[in-house]
Amino acid sequence: MLLKNNLTQMLGVDTPIVQAPMLGVTTPAMVAAASAAGALGSLALGDLPAVVCRDLIRQTKTLTEKPFAVNFFAHSIPGLSNELRTSYNKTRLFVQDLARKHGLEVSLPDIDTISLTNYQDQIDIILEEGCPIVSFTFGNLDPATVTRLKESGVFLIGTCTSVAEAKVLEAAGIDAICVQGIEAGGHRGTFLEGPLPQIGGLSLLAQVYDAVNLPLIYAGGLYNVHTIQAAYDLGAQAFQLGSMFLGSAESALQPFEKERLRNAIESDNCLTKSFTGRYARGLNTTFMTQMEDSGFVLPYPYQNKLTAPLRQLARTQERTDFISLWAGQSLQPYREDSCTTIIKHLINQLQLI
Repeated sequence: MLLKNNLTQMLGVDTPIVQAPMLGVTTPAMVAAASAAGALGSLALGDLPAVVCRDLIRQTKTLTEKPFAVNFFAHSIPGLSNELRTSYNKTRLFVQDLARKHGLEVSLPDIDTISLTNYQDQIDIILEEGCPIVSFTFGNLDPATVTRLKESGVFLIGTCTSVAEAKVLEAAGIDAICVQGIEAGGHRGTFLEGPLPQIGGLSLLAQVYDAVNLPLIYAGGLYNVHTIQAAYDLGAQAFQLGSMFLGSAESALQPFEKERLRNAIESDNCLTKSFTGRYARGLNTTFMTQMEDSGFVLPYPYQNKLTAPLRQLARTQERTDFISLWAGQSLQPYREDSCTTIIKHLINQLQLI
């Protein structure tokens, strides 16, 4: 397989491997380790406050001089209506009671105390820090932001989960598209109204390749050279890997979380909105089972902010039944090696096919 192409040249990397941005898992050390292997490291900023974003970007810069991407959530925030406030209060009581029944005493935040991040605040920091590559998910950027970033020479990578979303991103002037298959771990990048797209990743990739004229990065179900070759044959110029690095030395996951991943079986994996209000793929838990059909799932980001203290408490007590542990459908060893070692091993195999 040819490891260099026009996309790797535009990104300034040696290989078409992209380390996925995984909020809560990705660390500056992981980004630097991926970069050291010639891949594109991706720093997950999600919806973190701007001041935290600045600190993470600067930490990463101290660890690598190579280009890396920063990734944030380009979502819209639902207005705080009386109906939403009422739903939030009911959900808060339900979740606290559910946790208590399972031995977890937690006080969840009032809706007026939670802090929400507008991605425009993050854009200011990204430009101030001179980040050359920006990827985003959960939505599309407004035209003024696209213009502002591109005038500063920033390379833009949007995320699609359908052909329709890919066309929207192309029309908006985005430089490359990450095609996210239903198999991918973590949050779905869906942003158009309607039912959740559930098309298989390779089918989606083939259709997006025919529908747009932009470089494509593929994400979803990749775990070895054969799955990468399949995506390559269908038109992908780069390959985004996430689950492969969950057990790595640079992962922010704790040992008990990594052990849970290594003991996972096929039927453990599912999609859920229960933790954050947006569909995400990970390992099934007691909390997910109890919440899914309860009627107490708020829209993102309110559900995410509400359940955060519960997840943090469960993590300190090493309770896998109340944490969100995102992972893709492809089970794998979740190796403990450095991301550098994992990527170099993969590259060596790709050079043989």
